[in-house]
Amino acid sequence: MSQWTPICQVDDIPVLGSRRVAREQGLDVAIFRNDQDEVFALLDRCPHKGGPLSQGIVFGTHVACPLHNWTIGLCDGQASAPDEGCTPKFSVKVENGQVFLDATQLASHATDLERPIAGPARRTVKA
Repeated sequence: MSQWTPICQVDDIPVLGSRRVAREQGLDVAIFRNDQDEVFALLDRCPHKGGPLSQGIVFGTHVACPLHNWTIGLCDGQASAPDEGCTPKFSVKVENGQVFLDATQLASHATDLERPIAGPARRTVKA
C-alpha cells in the first residue's frame, strides 16, 4: 500500500510548465502539467547529458530537454526515437486539486543518480 506525500496544488504548477521537488537524497523530482491539466513526475535529469527537464518545454505528453532538445515522454520517461534512454518516472496522483507523490519512491527511487558535471576533462599529471 502506497503512502502519499502532498506536494502542491495543481494550480501551483504552470500550464505547460513544471515545478521542482527537492529531496533529502538524490536529484530533484520535476512535476509537469500539460494543457489538459494532466500531471506527471520524472527525475529532473535528461537521460542524454543530464539536462534539467524542469526547464524544458512541455507539449502534449512530452517535454523537450533545454540542452539538446531531446523529447522525453512524460508518461514513461522514455526518449523519443531515434534517441535512446530513459529517465526515472515517479508515481503521482491528484485528488481534489492536490498533487501527491508516492512517499516511498520520493525517499528511495533513483537516489544514486547524479547530474553530470559539464566542462573539460581533467588530465592526470604524472610525476
